[in-house]
Amino acid sequence: MDVIMMLIVIVLLLIGLIGCIIPVLPGPLISFIGLLVFHTFTSFSIEIDMLWLLGIIMITITFLDYWLQIYGVEKFGGGRKAVNGTILGLVLGLFLPPFGIIVGPFIGAFIGAKIEAKEDMNRAIKIAFGALAGFLGGTILKVVFSIYITILFVNQIFGFF
Repeated sequence: MDVIMMLIVIVLLLIGLIGCIIPVLPGPLISFIGLLVFHTFTSFSIEIDMLWLLGIIMITITFLDYWLQIYGVEKFGGGRKAVNGTILGLVLGLFLPPFGIIVGPFIGAFIGAKIEAKEDMNRAIKIAFGALAGFLGGTILKVVFSIYITILFVNQIFGFF
C-alpha cells in the first residue's frame, strides 16, 4: 500500500511542478494534495501545524498568482483592455508551449495597451513588461512552494535534513 501511495504522491508532485508553469493546472494545489495524500495514506507523518501553514500559504500563493499579473499591468499604467489582453494572451499562449505561456500574456497586454494608448508604442511596451513581470513573479512563488513541498516529501523518505 505504501509503495502505491508513494507513486501516486510522486506523480502528484511532478504534476504540481509542471502546473506551476502551465496556468491551466493549479500547481501549488496539486503539490499540496500530494503532501496530504502522503501524510494520510502512508506510514510517514507531517505535523498538522505544518500542514495548516502550508495550506494557508498555498491559498495565498494562488490568490497572489492571479493578482500579481493584473497588478503588474495596472502598476505599469495599463487599464481594463490591457488586463483583458493579458488574460486572453495567457489562454491563447497555452496552445503554443513552452514559450507561448510567457509570450502570450506579453503580447496580449501589449495589444490591449496599444488599443488603450492609441499611438503610444513605448507605453504599450511598458505595460506589456508589467504583465510579464507579474506573470514571472507569480510563477516564481508557485515554483518555490512546490519545490518546498517536494523537499519535505524527499526529506521524510530519506531524512536528509
